[in-house]
Amino acid sequence: MGFRLSKIYTRTGDKGETGLGDGRRVPKDHPRVEAIGEVDSLNSQLGLLLAGLAGQAPMAELVEILAPCQHRLFDLGGELAMPAYQALTAAEVERLEAAIDHWNEELGPLENFILPGGSALIAQAHVCRALARTAERRCQQLNAVEPLGEISLAYINRLSDLLFVAARIIARREGVAEVLWQAAQKG
Repeated sequence: MGFRLSKIYTRTGDKGETGLGDGRRVPKDHPRVEAIGEVDSLNSQLGLLLAGLAGQAPMAELVEILAPCQHRLFDLGGELAMPAYQALTAAEVERLEAAIDHWNEELGPLENFILPGGSALIAQAHVCRALARTAERRCQQLNAVEPLGEISLAYINRLSDLLFVAARIIARREGVAEVLWQAAQKG
């Protein structure tokens, strides 16, 4: 089965450092740890979205496509924690692209900017999208000092796109109108 955590606390991080999978100790605000943390935050919020979608027949396709993303985010976290480790493959990026293309065919072209709202599930999908963008920025910051794999960077970028389209599909499946942006009135 692999490595199991037998003890949750180790006291080794009490002075502001943490260990990476390759044995290095780094400050807890190191760009690698920041990236790991943002990926973890995204994964947690994605879990909340999936919990809201679960058991609703019209949302089954969303669960089928989004549930594996939690596992892939855990893989990405592993890649970040163990710099020589490569878990994600191009096939995973292609899977996200296929889902985006499929859902976009159903939705048609986007003609207006939309706001994160309309229902709790739509807003939660947008929270996930925004967190994916934050995780991507942290990964790119790390990439500037310690290069990451192209597939990992592509995956987190594509995941934010998928989550945007997922929010729109949720609105459609719920029968909820998307909240359209209204520009400020001048004058």
